[in-house]
Amino acid sequence: MSKRKLPTQKGLSRRAFLKTTGAAVSAGVVSGAAAELLNAQSTAKNKVAGPGEVPITLRVNGETHNLNVEPRVTLLDALRDRLDLTGAKKVCDRGTCGTCTVLVDGKAAYACSMLAIDAQGREILTIEGLAPEGELHPISAAFVENDAQQCGFCTPGFVMACKAYLDRNPNPTEAQAKKALGGNLCRCGTYIGVRAAVLDAAARMKGGR
Repeated sequence: MSKRKLPTQKGLSRRAFLKTTGAAVSAGVVSGAAAELLNAQSTAKNKVAGPGEVPITLRVNGETHNLNVEPRVTLLDALRDRLDLTGAKKVCDRGTCGTCTVLVDGKAAYACSMLAIDAQGREILTIEGLAPEGELHPISAAFVENDAQQCGFCTPGFVMACKAYLDRNPNPTEAQAKKALGGNLCRCGTYIGVRAAVLDAAARMKGGR
């Protein structure tokens, strides 16, 4: 018994039909909110900086500096290697020790954990800009008089963290000072002197001394 041959199918196959309708549906979706998202992503890609050096402008200690850096360069490296501001130290380079502390818009920040390109348009203060050349800021003077440093390597970070804290709380207790500076480490262990310096500096900045 011979098999009956099926008639040749004309027009679109099931596979072709699904592909065509799927494309049509997709086109309808993309033409809506998804299209806006794709356009936004495309625009964002066009604004990607790097990988080579790009021009940036930093406002540091009241002065404007125009630099060319790779987008991966941290604020700490830009300060130290490009502007020769070496008060902020590079130790852990992981945002855990606080020796690179600077003020960004008045708030303490780890310079090793912030990209220089992201610091544009913000006011950056390093220990070099804390007081006029040849003079000591009351906080720095308090650190000296209270023996709040030994090797002194971490001291700039402590001083800047202290400055940010006293600007927020000008009359701290010792317990509050201890907690506030918990993000800064001293390998010499001069924490008692540091806490005394914070309280002394608070009095100096209020005109107590």
